[in-house]
Amino acid sequence: MSKPSAIEAPGLAPLLILAAVAAMALLILLPLGAVFFQAFEKGWAGFQEAFAQPDAIAAIKLTLIVAAISVPLNAVFGLAAAWSIAKFEFRGKSVLLALIDLPFSISPVVSGLVWVLLFGAQGWAGEWLADRNIQIIFTTTGLVLATVLVTLPFVARELIPLMQEQGTDEEAAAITLGAGGLTTFLTITLPNVKWALLYGVLLCNARAMGEFGAVSVVSGHIRGLTNTLPLHIEILYNEYNFVGAFAVATLLAALGLVTLVLKTALEVRYAGELRATRKH
Repeated sequence: MSKPSAIEAPGLAPLLILAAVAAMALLILLPLGAVFFQAFEKGWAGFQEAFAQPDAIAAIKLTLIVAAISVPLNAVFGLAAAWSIAKFEFRGKSVLLALIDLPFSISPVVSGLVWVLLFGAQGWAGEWLADRNIQIIFTTTGLVLATVLVTLPFVARELIPLMQEQGTDEEAAAITLGAGGLTTFLTITLPNVKWALLYGVLLCNARAMGEFGAVSVVSGHIRGLTNTLPLHIEILYNEYNFVGAFAVATLLAALGLVTLVLKTALEVRYAGELRATRKH
C-alpha cells in the first residue's frame, strides 16, 4: 500500500494555511496597522494638518502628474511591444524581451542614475543641454523618465503571454477578409486583451505612484517642486515629524489597498476570459 502524498496527509492543509496567514499578518497587516495607528496618534486634526501643508499638496500633485504621463506611455509601449513579440517573427525578438525585463533585474537607483549619467551637468549630453538652456535632471521631465524606465515591463509582461496564447488565427482571418492592420488591431487584438491591459495599467500606476529609488536620484529633493509623495514622506520622517510622515503614508497605503481590490476583481474577470480563449 502506497504512502499518502503530502497533499493527502491529514491536517497538513490547515497548518499550511495557518502558516501563510500568520506570515501575511506579520509582514503586511502588522506594519500596515502601525502606519494608520501612528498617523492618527494626534487625532483627526493632526492627520488633516499633514495634508494642509503646501509641500504635501505639491507632492500629491506632482505624483499624479508623473503617473498621468508615465503610465499611458508604458501602456502604449506595452501594447506595441506585446503585439510585435506575440504576432510577428523578427530578428532580435529575444533581445527585445531581455530589454523589457531589464528593469526587473536592476536596482531602481541604477535606473535613476542612468538618466543622471546621460542628462546631468557632467553627463554625456549635459554640456549640449546646458548650452541650449535645457534642464532634464531635477525637473518633472527627469522624474517621468525615471518612472517610465522602472515601470516599463508591467504592461508588456501582462500582455505578451496572453497574446501568445491567443495566436494569430483571428487576425489572419480579418486580414484575409480585407481588414487593414489598424482595423484588425482595434477590432480584434485590442478587445481580446482589454482586461489584461487594464490589469497591467493598474500595476504600473501603483508602482509609478509609489516609486522611491529612481525618482530620488533625479529629483534633487527640492521641496514643493520635485518631491513626490514617497520623497516627501522621507523628508517628514527625517525631520521627526512622524505623525505627518505616517499620515501622508496612509495615502500610499490606501492606494495599495485599492490596487489590491481592483487587482483581485480583474484577476477574476481576466482568468475567465483566458479560460474561454484556451477553450476556443
